[in-house]
Amino acid sequence: MPSWGEHPPLVPPLDFSFLPAPAPRPPGPPRPCASTTTAWGGWGGLPPALERLLVLPTQLRWLDLSFNRLTTIDPVLTTLRALQSLQLHGNGIGSLAEVDKLGVLLRLRRLTLHGNPMEEQRGYRSYVLSLLPHLTSLDFTGVTGQDRQDAATARAQRGKKKGGAPGRGTGCQAPAPR
Repeated sequence: MPSWGEHPPLVPPLDFSFLPAPAPRPPGPPRPCASTTTAWGGWGGLPPALERLLVLPTQLRWLDLSFNRLTTIDPVLTTLRALQSLQLHGNGIGSLAEVDKLGVLLRLRRLTLHGNPMEEQRGYRSYVLSLLPHLTSLDFTGVTGQDRQDAATARAQRGKKKGGAPGRGTGCQAPAPR
């Protein structure tokens, strides 16, 4: 711990992008982790990887999980309450309802989801911003006053319908998250 007046050492962000989860291995003794390349083993491997790489995993502020063929947003991310930047672009997340899980990340300011199938759903940006009104950037684009108005409208409409995410251009409601 640095003494008073000293700055803590800078720590690089944790970047697991372009590291698709390998096929599950049979249980056995843990292998030493020499780099982030061997650390990421899918959602089940994220907590142990963070514990091996970081002194205080719950204080992680920036995480890049882009281009990993993810199809869901695992609740393990909800334990990382200090996250300020989360990159999930270029995956296979199809349901906007998956974004609901991120609502507990109150410090999250920057989020990327573009390049996921959910992006093609009508009202995508407004839906995400209605759930995460504290974002200042979505998909590498700053959040504007018009975005905030659209999000407020989406939030009000969702409250009236009491449903989940908007459907893919049909006006239907997506199934509620499990």
